[in-house]
Amino acid sequence: MVNDPSGNPRGLRSDPPGYPRELESDVALRDGTLVRIRAILPEDAPRLVAAYDRLSAQSAYQRFFAVMRRLPPDWARFHATVDYRQRLALIAERGVEQEMELLAVARYEPSDDDAPEIALAILDAWQNRGLGTALLRALLAAGQARGIRKFRAWVLADNTRMLDLIHRHGEIERRRREGAAVELIFTPRSPVTAPPAPTPRSA
Repeated sequence: MVNDPSGNPRGLRSDPPGYPRELESDVALRDGTLVRIRAILPEDAPRLVAAYDRLSAQSAYQRFFAVMRRLPPDWARFHATVDYRQRLALIAERGVEQEMELLAVARYEPSDDDAPEIALAILDAWQNRGLGTALLRALLAAGQARGIRKFRAWVLADNTRMLDLIHRHGEIERRRREGAAVELIFTPRSPVTAPPAPTPRSA
């Protein structure tokens, strides 16, 4: 029997409406470590709270522009419940069956125009390993498959790693500084491809 990313037999998992199984994939990082990328599920909400607790103050601030003592459970439920089209979140995880560790989250959310806003959060121990690149590429490819042609990102001006990541994968149409943050409107560089198709797992 093939297991799903959360360790449950695929035949027993009840996916929410519109859940995109085609976005599930195994990706090799620069050091050869395999991680699983998949769309988020509502039941991942508690894992978002636990992952936030493991972020350094700097990483939390770079993601939320504020440092909260904990990620509020209602925020986690909101972020874990998406429609997989206008709102999409991908997670990266690694482990065996019920011991899957959530490593990172990438998402886009609708904005006032046709450029949804992207955001990434990666646990500190998994930064600088190519995970951000893999997640961003998967997110942009998924967005393009859903008809999205341009994206927006708000990035702290001193977050050079994220700024470089976007510049490497996007054609910047507009750059605007507002206080400590930079707004980027960009289109993905072509072609953007998602990670390879998922590798079957035997139970």
